[in-house]
Amino acid sequence: MLIKHLDRAGLRHENGLDAQRLLPWPELNAPFEGSWCVIRPGTASTPHSHHEYEIFIAVRGEAVLESRGERVPFEAGDIVHFPPHHEHRVVNESGSDFEMYSIWWDAEMGERFATRHGHAQQTQEV
Repeated sequence: MLIKHLDRAGLRHENGLDAQRLLPWPELNAPFEGSWCVIRPGTASTPHSHHEYEIFIAVRGEAVLESRGERVPFEAGDIVHFPPHHEHRVVNESGSDFEMYSIWWDAEMGERFATRHGHAQQTQEV
């Protein structure tokens, strides 16, 4: 078992929020990337879109998701999926931190995973 602990003091400010990326993690062979995200009170993530698929998992607090003219409440326990090229952002209008986990993937990540996975299996068989 390998655990990567959250380093709250080491969160980096990027895309309008504070985050700790899942990678690099040399021992992890996954077909996705991820990031622990904290949106501070009265702030919002930078509106953006990209070629990857993405899900957000709300962990603590409440916020509002904005995407394509919609505003939807987003709170602990909720999960949202954004298809590629779907602009989105998270707005924290509350008085406390909003915390979520973001996971994103694309076909190329899946292909790299399959290649690494096949190599790892061949190595174990030898």
